[in-house]
Amino acid sequence: MLLGYEVFKSGLEFIDFADNKIINTINPHSYCIAKNDKIFEKALKASDVLLPDGIGIVWADKFLNNHNIKKIAGFDLFLFLMQKLNTENGAVFFLGASQDTLDKIKRKCALDYPNVSLGNYSPPYKPVFTTEDSYKMCSQVNAFQPDVLFVGMTAPKQEKWVYKYKDELNANNICSIGAVFDFYAGNVNRAPKFIIRLGLEWLHRSMKSKRLFKRNFISNPKFILDILKIKFFIKTNKCE
Repeated sequence: MLLGYEVFKSGLEFIDFADNKIINTINPHSYCIAKNDKIFEKALKASDVLLPDGIGIVWADKFLNNHNIKKIAGFDLFLFLMQKLNTENGAVFFLGASQDTLDKIKRKCALDYPNVSLGNYSPPYKPVFTTEDSYKMCSQVNAFQPDVLFVGMTAPKQEKWVYKYKDELNANNICSIGAVFDFYAGNVNRAPKFIIRLGLEWLHRSMKSKRLFKRNFISNPKFILDILKIKFFIKTNKCE
């Protein structure tokens, strides 16, 4: 069952991770993709926890419902769970990215989170995995039996893969966190903290990548227009 937004008024510490297996994030771009990709839409709606990873989502909930929620990025989730695992002597598995990136993550985790057991697997780099590919990925994860599985294969590929194979995976929490692998490995620099606090991380990333610039400046206006339509459609119905 999808967790209500009320929990995000206070932060990740109020989520009962013991009862929530699939954790995904949503931002204006993924919202727009999901409108035209029904499997992706199902994957997001099937999440046990769907985090508002985008200032646009925070704005939309305030505009539509007058809720005051917090933006919770995939990187915030990663840091929170890694610290939790370090305290509990837990185990984590990283699925996705190149082996070079995974090796960087492993070396950095050994310094930052020395009490965490770590496994990883770099799947084949291809648009669509074969059934054999996917079962190899599942077997690698299950042999390690992690408390947390981080999946980093970009959206919507990662969410759709988890949605299809979630029942085959032996992990307490499965988190699709995409670009976090590159952030933590140091392949890509995240925005400065003051930019994040201003809600402009999306703009910072767009300035650094032509692909993200095009993506955000197409998706964001579409998202805003949709929210305006929802707001005024609801108002029109209420007045009738």
